[in-house]
Amino acid sequence: MRGRGLGCVGRLLAAAALGAGVLLGHVLPAFSEGCPALRESELRPTDLALCAALEPEVRRPGALPMQDYQEKLGRFLRHYCHRNPEGGWVTDKRIRDTGPFVGHLASGPRSGIYHGTHAPVVVWYSPDMYAWLMENRPDHSDFPQDKTPVPDGAIMVKEMFPPPGARCAGEDPMRLEPTSGAAVMIRASAVSHDGWFWGWFGWKDWEPDWPAKSNGYPNMGFGQYCMNCHASAKSNATFASLRNIKGHPGEPLVFLSQRFFQEGGREDNHHLLVAMAIASLGQEAPARPSYHPDFLRLYGGARPGAVPDFATVSRLPSETYDNVWAIPGSKLANSFVTSDQCLGCHAAGSTGLQYDMTEPTPGNTLRSISPWALWRSSPMGLSGRDPFFYAQVESETTRFHPESKALVEDTCFGCHGVAGQRQHALGEKGPDGACAPFAREMVDATPLEGDPGRAHARFAALARDGVTCLACHRMALGEEADKQAGAAQNACVAGRQERLNHDLSGFARTFTGAFPIVGPDRILGPFAEPKQAPMRNALGMVPEHGKAMTSSEVCGSCHTVHLPILREGRVIGHSYEQATYAEWLFSAYRSGTGITGENRTAPLPHGPGEQAQSCQDCHMPETDARGRKTASKVASIQEYSSFPQTENVLPPKEIDLPVRLGFARHALVGLNVWLIKMAQQFPEVLGHRAEDPMLGSKGVPPLVVTEEAMLDQAASRTAGIALSDVARREGRLRARVSVENKAGHKFPSGVGFRRAFIAFTVRDETGRELWASGRTDAMGVLRDEGGRPLAGELWWDEECKARIAPEKRAHLPHFTVIRRQSEAQVYQELIASPGQDERCGDDAEPSGPLTTSFLSLCTRVKDNRIPPHGYLPLSARGEIAAAIGADARLAQEAGSVGVGDDPDYAAGGRDSVEYDIPLAEIAGTPATVEATLYYQATPPYYLQDRFCTAKGRDADRLFLLAGFLRQSGTESADWKLRLVSTGRVRVP
Repeated sequence: MRGRGLGCVGRLLAAAALGAGVLLGHVLPAFSEGCPALRESELRPTDLALCAALEPEVRRPGALPMQDYQEKLGRFLRHYCHRNPEGGWVTDKRIRDTGPFVGHLASGPRSGIYHGTHAPVVVWYSPDMYAWLMENRPDHSDFPQDKTPVPDGAIMVKEMFPPPGARCAGEDPMRLEPTSGAAVMIRASAVSHDGWFWGWFGWKDWEPDWPAKSNGYPNMGFGQYCMNCHASAKSNATFASLRNIKGHPGEPLVFLSQRFFQEGGREDNHHLLVAMAIASLGQEAPARPSYHPDFLRLYGGARPGAVPDFATVSRLPSETYDNVWAIPGSKLANSFVTSDQCLGCHAAGSTGLQYDMTEPTPGNTLRSISPWALWRSSPMGLSGRDPFFYAQVESETTRFHPESKALVEDTCFGCHGVAGQRQHALGEKGPDGACAPFAREMVDATPLEGDPGRAHARFAALARDGVTCLACHRMALGEEADKQAGAAQNACVAGRQERLNHDLSGFARTFTGAFPIVGPDRILGPFAEPKQAPMRNALGMVPEHGKAMTSSEVCGSCHTVHLPILREGRVIGHSYEQATYAEWLFSAYRSGTGITGENRTAPLPHGPGEQAQSCQDCHMPETDARGRKTASKVASIQEYSSFPQTENVLPPKEIDLPVRLGFARHALVGLNVWLIKMAQQFPEVLGHRAEDPMLGSKGVPPLVVTEEAMLDQAASRTAGIALSDVARREGRLRARVSVENKAGHKFPSGVGFRRAFIAFTVRDETGRELWASGRTDAMGVLRDEGGRPLAGELWWDEECKARIAPEKRAHLPHFTVIRRQSEAQVYQELIASPGQDERCGDDAEPSGPLTTSFLSLCTRVKDNRIPPHGYLPLSARGEIAAAIGADARLAQEAGSVGVGDDPDYAAGGRDSVEYDIPLAEIAGTPATVEATLYYQATPPYYLQDRFCTAKGRDADRLFLLAGFLRQSGTESADWKLRLVSTGRVRVP
């Protein structure tokens, strides 16, 4: 039973662990006092010739393609080839529990809950594994460390049974059927740093999970989450002891087993639950059954033939394949690993016993606040599978800049697929010896035999992992950047800096994700004195305190995007596609310190702002919804003092984790709810798993948690809106609407096509709409009272054959007074592409058409996005920009355009607009007015431009997902996210 969500040793813990109590337990069927796993005859190999043929190959994981290896290993175990005493295999004395079985009585019959590290076990040891134990862990000896490593090819098969194991303690292990499956360890020290191939096998309903049939966590592989416990072993990632084996003195460890009742028990075999499917979590509506008819009416002309369908749409490879582990002896190849190497420890509930990093919900489930779960479901965690991003790249390379395809793709994936792009650059060189560029087609590569892109599978997995864990946790900033500048892992960073930021210095030279990283044996975190042994054992990385980890500069390197302006394959200039970090740096929220143009952490001009706080204070909060500091351990591992006892474990000083006050939630959200909804509704198309593979059905799906975080941010921390001066006089209805920007950057910020707008509505006593500015249709198109699109809402004709008067650059201007329903206050940035004169910048007159191309951003036409509070004037912005090594354009392009002499834009923080409406134009008697602020991550003109300029698989995928996306009844219905509203205010 494997499926959409959960996997690996997943079945391991499944048999054992529901250590979270009654709430999280699974009731076992009623059992008799006898052993439920006992069979009438011995279960032993019946085809020794087959076993002999399979065993040499089973002992060499990594030598065969995974799909072939899993099939052979499955046959070996299914035939009980490991139960071969005549062949030198040895086994435990008897079945043994791995934790206590505790009786429970609550509102009904008695039951029991099992609290083992995994299900009750009988372990079988291959002859060479047994020989190693004899030499390195002899009876009654306390060796400080093992003398020699476990030999390659050694095998342990950990058969698992229903709890409590004490029921079967007196039975011959050869007559026990491992109904809870088996965890398998096969030594392969040359393949993986931790030295083992890990797997779960089930004698019923098991099949290889390669090729992937869904996006579930794999049952078998290298670098699996098993190391969350096994990294705490004294050595060689194994707790094995001779005292457990037949014929040796001593007794296995024993645990409380309260089986004085017979009514039933509870089991939650964590390893099994990680591997099994979650049929339906029931917490997110499915996609629409068909295209939204209004979607086809608006955008269908872009696909005049057959529209994309689920049978033919290009699907991104399964997350099952995103498995890049630490390789021994090759430091450069370990510059990056995929996030599944972090999941085992930094996801909640991964041991099946401890549930740090969670919060209870009213629905008897747990909300994970673990670093992995929150990051994985955030836009950063999804950036390598973002359908909007892929369609944008396709527009850039097929319509806007086809002659610069290599530059475009390498530049874009240097942020959205940073680890894949960088690892590929290190691993492959071009004909001239330069770092090879990363290409879009590489993302589709899988490690399957026969895949033509298989050679790039490692890079592809890293790219699909998005802005992965190590992108931030290896970032070298400030003084550390100078130390790492010439290191091998940064061999290609200097080239990216020169291409994108050649005229910048110091910190500014790291813009557009061009930051150096520390070596592959280091990993940086926010806390002092981290426990180092588990991560060193699992990944060969030593965690240490990174002084810059809590600074805004960790965000600023990527969220200041400095790009070339391309025209017909030539670079004619550079511009700032986004300046979110700089907007903060120039605001009342600035910290007053930063990394300078000399790569030194130092005070900056004009000091801290009046409301100083970092990016992380909002986007990685250390507090809960009530403002209380979060206190939690930062990982879920096998500890010494809070876990069932085991042999050959590291001492408590090396593995007992402290509770950290100020535990940061890796929420990392903006307001792009539509990306999250697509991830919720179309995981099989985007290739990711929607469930948390560690918490499974015990947890709220992480994507739901992320959506909740976005909606909370939208409602409480983004903006405010107020109505004042509502009056009816001199034949006119007047009102003033004020919008406050609560963010530490412009509102909206990020990529330039994000926008917000005010909907102002006049109603009569019955609630009937009489007049409206900012009304939209079901596709989010702003329309007037006659249903006509407002200026600039759509750029193309209905058939995508021609732009609509591109020379006019039609758009809604910034308003201080609105009088007509064809006018609306839209907060946005609009930029023109280069014209024939190729003059760009705010000092140039716009001459080309408006563009959505990131590499054609020549001249701003409008930027009335609301600056944050305390926004500094141009001269002060210029001083700060110079101090961090940036040019004067950063200060200038972070300003506003097209707002005239509106006084609200002098110091930032708010905007107000007056509505002055002739009563004669209101078809009825006004009774109330209401102002609502909405946000659009992808306005209609942007989506239309994608569908009209990109004619390929990635745009087709976005077309399909957008057309089938279910939004009705949600805060983001009609392609607009409701932020705040004044409610209905009476007209005097």
